[in-house]
Amino acid sequence: MPGFADSFWSSDYAGGLGVLFGKLQQGVMENRQILTLARLRAEAEDVYGQRLADIAPAADRVSGGFSRDDGATVRKAYDGMRTEMQDAAKSHQRIAQNIRDLVVNPFGRWCDAHEARIQDSQDDLQARTKAHDRQAETVKKLRSNYFNKCRLVEDLEEENKLAFQEPETSPKNGASIPEIKVQPHKEEESHDDEEIYEIGDEIYQPDQIKKILSHMLSNIKMGETKVPILGTYLNTSAGSDIVEYLQRTMATSSVSYAERIGQDLISNGLLRLIGNVGSTFANSSKMFYQWRPKAFRLAGIPEKKQSLNRTFSIPISESSDSPVVGTVSEYLANWNVLNNKNPNETPSQRLQREARESDEKYKSAVKKLDQLRCDLEESIFIHLKFLEQCELDRLKAIKTVILDFSGTISNVIPSLQSTVDKMMLFQETVQPLGDLRYLLETYRTGGFVPRVAVYENYYNKVDSQIFGVDLEARARADKKRVPIIVTAILTYLDHHYPDLEGDEARRGVWLVDVPLAQTHRLRAKLNNDGAVSQDVFSDFDIPTVASLLKLYLLELPDSLVSTHVYEIVRTIYTTPAAEGTESSRVAVLQQTLSQLRLSNIATLDACMNHFTRLIDLTSADDEYVASLAATLSRCILRPRAETSLTMEEKHAVRLVRDLFTHKDAIFSELKRMSTLSHSSSVGGNRPRAISTDESNRKTLMEERNRALLEKATASRSRATSPAPGTQRGHRRDRSSGGPETRFPIQTSPTANERHRSSLGSSLASAVNRQSLEVPAEGSMTPPEALSGDGNRERTDSLSKGTPTRFVAGRRVPTSPPSEENARGVTLEDKPMDD
Repeated sequence: MPGFADSFWSSDYAGGLGVLFGKLQQGVMENRQILTLARLRAEAEDVYGQRLADIAPAADRVSGGFSRDDGATVRKAYDGMRTEMQDAAKSHQRIAQNIRDLVVNPFGRWCDAHEARIQDSQDDLQARTKAHDRQAETVKKLRSNYFNKCRLVEDLEEENKLAFQEPETSPKNGASIPEIKVQPHKEEESHDDEEIYEIGDEIYQPDQIKKILSHMLSNIKMGETKVPILGTYLNTSAGSDIVEYLQRTMATSSVSYAERIGQDLISNGLLRLIGNVGSTFANSSKMFYQWRPKAFRLAGIPEKKQSLNRTFSIPISESSDSPVVGTVSEYLANWNVLNNKNPNETPSQRLQREARESDEKYKSAVKKLDQLRCDLEESIFIHLKFLEQCELDRLKAIKTVILDFSGTISNVIPSLQSTVDKMMLFQETVQPLGDLRYLLETYRTGGFVPRVAVYENYYNKVDSQIFGVDLEARARADKKRVPIIVTAILTYLDHHYPDLEGDEARRGVWLVDVPLAQTHRLRAKLNNDGAVSQDVFSDFDIPTVASLLKLYLLELPDSLVSTHVYEIVRTIYTTPAAEGTESSRVAVLQQTLSQLRLSNIATLDACMNHFTRLIDLTSADDEYVASLAATLSRCILRPRAETSLTMEEKHAVRLVRDLFTHKDAIFSELKRMSTLSHSSSVGGNRPRAISTDESNRKTLMEERNRALLEKATASRSRATSPAPGTQRGHRRDRSSGGPETRFPIQTSPTANERHRSSLGSSLASAVNRQSLEVPAEGSMTPPEALSGDGNRERTDSLSKGTPTRFVAGRRVPTSPPSEENARGVTLEDKPMDD
């Protein structure tokens, strides 16, 4: 059964948490209802007992009755009735006292503590979510500013090129020449317009702060304040007047909160303290604060200035708030003739500097946002597990309360046994686990899929980013079909499986629930350094390294099996014909997976080779295979959007089971299809998609020119086709060439070479070890850049014993295939075109 930690996630974090806390607050109200029920029952029993106790004294006050006849049999009957009523009164009072002692008092204290726990968790997560959202908005603004600066740099470079052309290449007469109009102080005004003000617990936009300041300057009492020696200050207000306005107009809850708002006005440069040292705001009628020119400028209200009656020998700065210049040193410190930190800069240098500064701000903001996201997700995981335990304890407490409530009555009044039996029946129907399962199945919002804030370079460079980057972009940056991070993790696990004791421990590596904080620490080391090495993995245990691979696949922008084919996979497993015969289902899966990109297919093949060998070599049973498939299902295939329908579907689990069972059949056909498509692309028959994205225009043009140059250079070194005299047709069930041209990545031995063996001494052997390796260790580091002549040779680390060499960026076998094995055309492997 899934828990809270796997069920209440959403893209904005707040959606899933809102649903959960809504249900938890409903549970708090349910506790109050049960507590009210028990309290009122105790009061009713107490009142009933008191009324019963009043019956005997009321009857005794009647004189001349049974008191005169001591030996009558009727008197004994009367005394018996009177005693029974007194005993009944004591019994009901005892019931009331037991209900208070056993139910109302302890359960009331527990309910208060439970409500406090829920509220503390909600406040903490809400604060973290708000901080994350504020940082995300900041990242968006910094990204927009960074892109604008880069565009200005490019525009200026293009204008410089046009401005310094030769006369014969210059634009024709009459053509419109773009002009650049520079407006002074425009940058300062736009900076003020874009600034965000945080006052109190609220964040105000420029238009909002304009309205607030305009209203404050119009309604707060303002006058002149004389300060000894310094002179007279205009536009001043007392601290008590400002606090009174805030309490009356902005509905502040307390004086301390109003003083906090005043302190934020000082911090944002809207107020300043006069006549005292420091910048502290206080609710005092003796402390005066001057409204600064920035406040009048933002509010759009003209500032009241004092006309000078004296002539000074030195000019007064316009930005000075005081009419009297205190010292010459203060004037000289604030005097800047050019008002520029870099006076010798050209416009081009200034724009480039601003672009670099905006890039650094944007990059640091993205790192801060990523850290906030990691901290938020760790906190959500901890709180969700804690809240799940709290909800389970609440349901168990309700069951205990019902049992104690019925026990207090059943122990005192046997005549109410039938009612008590019904209460016992009711408490037997309470099933805490069933109610918890109902809550999850009815109100869950989605599984854990992290949303990574990726640094988007203006020139579409991946740089050292590993997590959250598109799989194909990461593979292109690594110059591999399978990203180095995937290869490194699988290889590390391959080498360290023998260190574990027993097959049970090896199988349990992928099923251990590793804390997210520990996985994030390993992720931070790799993502910050940008280089993958075995030394980083050695500092963590093996389950953490395996958990890192699952986290990497979850943080991909698209799942390993793309979300575009999710509906096709659903159709495959919901069609009765597909369930009837496995061969037909496998054929449809082959066609469906062939739509994926080569990097996705190669990565999926590497992962499946690792898991199938682990299953075979450890003799895993069906129960373990089912658990492993359920654990990996969200890493392999996810729907485009989580709905209540997709959360109940098991198509991804069935797909992983089929990949385990029919791996050789599926991926052998995918390799054959890849070979055919590769041959058609070599022949130039593959249609080229028209790209409409202009964001990476410069990079695409450079890659296209480089590809044309490599094609022209390597045309002489391409292997020749068989002689035209050989009358031999091309068969679709068999492709020509050696194993190095079958598929871009050979990540595992073939099915004929795999055999079942234990991971004992044969795993430790350096010669006969059947390890769970993916590629060889040579693929752990990116390949070296090819020299310009294109004749450098090296051995392919991913091929099994077949030497290869690289000619003009293409990988070709050193010894071409013999004439006997040649069929159709000879295939060549080459780097990715897209």
